[in-house]
Amino acid sequence: MPVSFLLVLVPLLCVIFANMPLGKAVKKLLFYFVLLFSLAQVYLVVCYKDLLTNGTIYSLTPVFKVSLAIDSLSLLLLLTIPIITVCALFIGWFTIKDEVQKYDFTSMLLMSLTGMNGLVMVNDIFSMYVFLEIVAISSFILIAFYTDIGSLEGAFKYIILSAVATILMLTAIAVFFTAAGDTSFVSISNAIKGSGRNTFLIAAMSIFVGGLLIKGGIAPFHGWVADAYSSAPAAVSVLLAGIITKVAGIYTLIRIVTTVFGFTPQLEMILLFFGAFSIILGALIAMVQKDMKRMLAYSSISQMGYIVLSLGTGTALGIAGAVFHLFNHAIFKAGLFANSAAVEEAAGTRDMDKLGGLSSKMPVTGFTSLVSSLSTAGIPPLSGFWSKLVIIIALWSSGHFVYAIIAVLASLLTLAYFLSMQRRVFFGKLKEEYKDIKEARFGVIFPAIMLSLITIGVGIFFFYVLDTFMLPVKSILG
Repeated sequence: MPVSFLLVLVPLLCVIFANMPLGKAVKKLLFYFVLLFSLAQVYLVVCYKDLLTNGTIYSLTPVFKVSLAIDSLSLLLLLTIPIITVCALFIGWFTIKDEVQKYDFTSMLLMSLTGMNGLVMVNDIFSMYVFLEIVAISSFILIAFYTDIGSLEGAFKYIILSAVATILMLTAIAVFFTAAGDTSFVSISNAIKGSGRNTFLIAAMSIFVGGLLIKGGIAPFHGWVADAYSSAPAAVSVLLAGIITKVAGIYTLIRIVTTVFGFTPQLEMILLFFGAFSIILGALIAMVQKDMKRMLAYSSISQMGYIVLSLGTGTALGIAGAVFHLFNHAIFKAGLFANSAAVEEAAGTRDMDKLGGLSSKMPVTGFTSLVSSLSTAGIPPLSGFWSKLVIIIALWSSGHFVYAIIAVLASLLTLAYFLSMQRRVFFGKLKEEYKDIKEARFGVIFPAIMLSLITIGVGIFFFYVLDTFMLPVKSILG
């Protein structure tokens, strides 16, 4: 059996065994299984990427056809998914107190991993929808994990808007199937190219993109993001902001637009507009937040806008910039949510107006938070600077001067609200009530350390990362 299928089947079978009546022994080993599986996946992608990206499409059985293939874009996501999964695993294991809840959380983490791995490798739009739903259902359960009022409200908003996206996408898939005769990417792409300007197909493409913008939390379809991110357990916030929203919404959008729909002037205009709108709106709302996690949630909406904006150029460089920023944002935003978990564990609050001077007591959290904040704002030589530079060059070179200026000016807003966060939480005089607090436990700060090192490393070795992982993504244009 090809390795690509093992990346889906192994975690799925482990979830099934762990939740059987005789699966208690497996359940107790779940932490180590997720850790080892994730590390093995990273090793496989880094050391054997040629073996994985051999261009072959495999089908599971002649009857139940799920075809998987890995290209350079899938490969980058298969690298990012286990990195963020390990971070969420550590934070969940060290912040969830109840032993049964720890196992339940890890089971759902594995289910989410299964869905995301499958999603980035499938080659037909219906299988993509199935894996999207696996990720969505896992996310809903994880957001509502503590079943308190806040988490149930966040989960409810997520599932309602996710259901709207599902209806839009299923309707579009039905139209695609009618036009193409099957749901493979190749058949749908050929049907679209051969249809001229068929009204039904154009409408189906529009509502499918609309569904993905909802899944990706792009403004003005972002209504679920802040409540879901802020009300979920700390580990789930890391997972949602770090990778789930990117795989379920943004990766899928990049894949469908580049591989199936193709770029048209109208589609580029839509992506550019919603990307710029999301950048500006997310940044402006982030500036007035008091809750650290809500501020980070609105910052995510803004940064996701950069990815969509870059995709909207329709150029190879723009796609490379979008994918590069997707990877960087997954790393430094997961790091910031890990910092938020450390602050909440040590100080007992996320209200930034009640905090201050924590760096003197929590130097590791303070430093890693500063690294991720500056990278988000695009300060050199950190990773975020390079991906934003590629995006701005792509916008400028494709003639979108106004959008390039918006991208630059919005970075100043990003720097402003992150400096405000640093001042209110980590800098200044330590408040009396926090004189006895200590740095969070190693299991909570370890993910932030690892992600900060990646952020610094990608910035320093930018040219190697660009040549090895980012520029090959241009090949998906064919």
